[in-house]
Amino acid sequence: MIHKFKQGDLYFVLDVNSGAVHVVDEIVFDALDYYPKNNTITVIRNLKDKYSEASIKETLDEIDYLIENDMLMTDDAYVNSVEFNNRAPIVKALCLHVAHDCNIRCAYCFASQGDFKGDRSLMSFEVGKKALDLLIANSGNRRNLEVDFFGGEPLMNFEVVKQLVEYGRSIEGEHNKNFRFTLTTNGVMLNDEIIDYVNEHMSNVVLSIDGRKEVNDKMRYTISGGGTYDIIVEKFKKLVEKRNGKSYYLRGTFTSNNLDFSKDVIHMADLGFKSTSVEPVVAKPSDSYAITEAHIEVLNKEYEKLAEEVIARHNTENAFSFFHFALDMSQGPCVVKRLSGCGAGSEYLAITPEGDIYPCHQFVGDEHFKMGNVMAGILDFGLTNQFKNAHVYNKEKCRSCWAKFYCSGGCHANAYNFNNDIFVPYDIGCELEKKRIESSIYIYGKLNQDKE
Repeated sequence: MIHKFKQGDLYFVLDVNSGAVHVVDEIVFDALDYYPKNNTITVIRNLKDKYSEASIKETLDEIDYLIENDMLMTDDAYVNSVEFNNRAPIVKALCLHVAHDCNIRCAYCFASQGDFKGDRSLMSFEVGKKALDLLIANSGNRRNLEVDFFGGEPLMNFEVVKQLVEYGRSIEGEHNKNFRFTLTTNGVMLNDEIIDYVNEHMSNVVLSIDGRKEVNDKMRYTISGGGTYDIIVEKFKKLVEKRNGKSYYLRGTFTSNNLDFSKDVIHMADLGFKSTSVEPVVAKPSDSYAITEAHIEVLNKEYEKLAEEVIARHNTENAFSFFHFALDMSQGPCVVKRLSGCGAGSEYLAITPEGDIYPCHQFVGDEHFKMGNVMAGILDFGLTNQFKNAHVYNKEKCRSCWAKFYCSGGCHANAYNFNNDIFVPYDIGCELEKKRIESSIYIYGKLNQDKE
């Protein structure tokens, strides 16, 4: 299987199964519409008005060379992978909902303004401790374990966050584990003391902001109704400056209110933030701010604009990275990640303040997906196996899709929310992801072309 596309002034051919990316001349691009499924005579007949016969024959020889050397039209090497088919059921990451409460109100919040459609509550140290114990007990030989302090707003329960970090550090040595902690915060409660602690103990920090002041404040506001932009921007700048190069990224959401979201990413880059992620809102079609199929063409143009900006700023003081363009084009993720994605429900779990276990943070509160409770020491491996099997080979739409080894089947929660089935991907998400992948490949091709 191959995928052809043109972006900017470049023509690309992606060999889906091998991951090989070819920047080609237009004649190669055109010839692959007919060859190798047709013979040379048929190809010449279809292209003779645009190219000479000699040029066409030379092009077909080039295509044959790529095929013969396993760089084009390659077989699927993953479907029978021992690494994939024999993978052990191990848990690698937890999303700890240390606070089902929030100090701001976001119009699009999937978590119902922080309470996940339940009672507002904070996780106790004992529940968090049991969660870390469960992670270690079910992590097999995996050494590096990811723990994200999440909410609501986790800084509303900051003392327990600190206690859990201390507990994790106290037990990782005896179990030959290494906890990599992440904090996701809206930034309102940040102060110098918290910033220093976060920068010392968190491997990564996710800072929530939607971009330009008017965009952010329309959707992200305080309980009293005021905007949050002016409260958080300087705090974020201070935190990032004091991280001294440690990982972070600004994470925003775009809606139909700011279809020109590339301007929000560029705005954050202009403020000095080097790592950003702005993602499409997932909302009911009836919501006024929802992204619909009618928006896809406009949004695809925005990704193209953003790709051009990444290229223009490359190797300058104003350079920045965009999370969804950060594909590893040289090697990529392991086989399991290529086929299964985030691992929600099998490798990744979410824990509520009461200790209930869910496949991920977006399933929290849906009793159909409750997998057990850390206090009871129960983990439902029936649901775990269901999510483990929700990989690209078991999703009909994915099997024939050129993007399957990059998106890995998409988000299970979005699939369920829109199609009531984790095996049926969310169409709008698929279309936007395809454009992000193409833009990533375009950036890769353009930057490598400039090196030559």
